Amino acid sequence: MQGTVVVVSTGGTIAMRPDPATGKLVPAVSGDELVELLAWPEAPPLELDDFAHVPSFDMHGELALALARRVAEHAGRPDIAGVVVTHGTDTMEESVYVVDRLLDSELPVVFTGAQRGADQPDSDGPRNFRDAIRVAASTQARARGAMIAFAGELHAAREARKVHTSGLQAFGSPGYGPIGHVDGERVVFGRRPERRPSLPVPGRLAAVDLIRLHAGSDSRFLLASVESGVSAIVLEATGRGNANDQVLAGVRAATAAGVAVVVCSRCVEGRVEPVYGRGGGRDLAEAGALFAGDLAGPKARVLLELALGAGLDPAEALAAEAQ
Repeated sequence: MQGTVVVVSTGGTIAMRPDPATGKLVPAVSGDELVELLAWPEAPPLELDDFAHVPSFDMHGELALALARRVAEHAGRPDIAGVVVTHGTDTMEESVYVVDRLLDSELPVVFTGAQRGADQPDSDGPRNFRDAIRVAASTQARARGAMIAFAGELHAAREARKVHTSGLQAFGSPGYGPIGHVDGERVVFGRRPERRPSLPVPGRLAAVDLIRLHAGSDSRFLLASVESGVSAIVLEATGRGNANDQVLAGVRAATAAGVAVVVCSRCVEGRVEPVYGRGGGRDLAEAGALFAGDLAGPKARVLLELALGAGLDPAEALAAEAQ
């Protein structure tokens, strides 16, 4: 390995210790301390960027957009090998996708974190951090977009989802599997995810709500979203992309008000398609809803935040993204 790796630290469990007064886990470890915890004299040269100190459940909105801008700035530099972002696991799948969709560089960008705090003797943070640095410094990782390195696995930004609340193997890519692995000192890739052209960096993020449907859902949340002034609504519908007649009425009201409605599935694998009637996907499509293919709900929301914030047409953005 050679070449400098920039480490952008944002907080998260990997940088948390218990507050002495309350016992609550809070961000308390700087980027410099994270490097010290590595105890890795042979590590490639590291440049530290202490971007933020927040838990990932508070990494959203303008802060997430600012993180993407910062990472893009580093990734555009000719003097570095790659970028590592240390981040909490709760919303890592969203932040890595924000970065990926705005990334206009072949340099590796690797997110990682931990499920156990920095104070625990068996914390998984140092191992994940070492793996992420190895990947960011690897020439094999170039032109694969942003990714997550966790528990020895590498997951593409578009496909990665948090699959366990506390287990060390916290991330998976349902329907796809990892794109590679870190095996000791070796970085091994099995496939190359398809990259979409990067989106323009928006001046702001559009307001987009994510609503998960259930048996007996009605139009209340849809109507409340429309009344609040959102630009778009993502429906995590059932199965193939279905709802019911009550939700359908809310979709009609939303599209009539100029609010884009995008349908994905609450299932973890498979695509949505407009097939069924009686409030099912075919009726939703006839009411003006768009379908997101195999894109997960949180990712569809991020895509719309970015695309609408940049003034792009949501149907065109989805058509370019959906598989």
